[in-house]
Amino acid sequence: MKRSLPSVLLINALLVLLAVVSLAPLLWMLSVSFMQTGEAGHFPPPLLPSHATLGNYRELFVRAGMGRFLFNSFLVSSCVMVLSVLFNTLAGYAFAKLRFRGRDRTFQALLAALVIPGQVAMMPLFLLLKQMGLVNTYMGAIVPGMAAIFGIFLVRQYARSIPDELLEAARIDGAGEWRIFFQIVLPALKPILVTLAIFSFLGAWNDFMWPLIILSDESLQTLPVALASLSREHVMDYELMMAGSVVTILPVLLLFLVLQRYYIQGLLLGSVKG
Repeated sequence: MKRSLPSVLLINALLVLLAVVSLAPLLWMLSVSFMQTGEAGHFPPPLLPSHATLGNYRELFVRAGMGRFLFNSFLVSSCVMVLSVLFNTLAGYAFAKLRFRGRDRTFQALLAALVIPGQVAMMPLFLLLKQMGLVNTYMGAIVPGMAAIFGIFLVRQYARSIPDELLEAARIDGAGEWRIFFQIVLPALKPILVTLAIFSFLGAWNDFMWPLIILSDESLQTLPVALASLSREHVMDYELMMAGSVVTILPVLLLFLVLQRYYIQGLLLGSVKG
């Protein structure tokens, strides 16, 4: 049914209003990061800096060592993303297309484990990694994100749409399972793999609790932990804190904007698969 012009204008106006309301805090955060020290504490708070400055960013990287924390977050998040995509894809494909004893019951047990809060497993995981000598190491921060039940479920649901006849034809032609996986399955799973990669990277990048527990050395800390420590030292320095927040969210925002087409495609296709 064709909508009338007033209704179309009203819907678009509401969408624009919602977009402005959603973006306003982010835009004000960006504006405050360029303000002079103490300027954001005035009442009413200014919307724009009177004299824009990069001093807050210089202090972050020169005095607070934010570059090191940025590198740590990027390293941990990138490793988690790569390993998570690899292991979740292997497991999801196996649950979808390979036949082995206890496959369905194992998958059902994994789904049941989704209701268990992640915080419950932190203490046993910490003790296990301590026995392995991985406490206060990059690897210790990476291990919990190497595989996720939700990621396995996501890949499995999408992989079920791959025709069995295609895989059987490849086996008849003499292709091994690894060749089938890398040359047939992975290209077919591309949209959902990008979605999974974004989820994994964002989860590792924004994670605060686990790096706080496992990384006691300040030189190994990630951005969320470093930003929390910075807030305790500069509790009233709103401009510096907003600059730190911009540095924290800017990389993931750029990643999402670059890959949003694949992300949305993966979600829409995954919602109708299986």
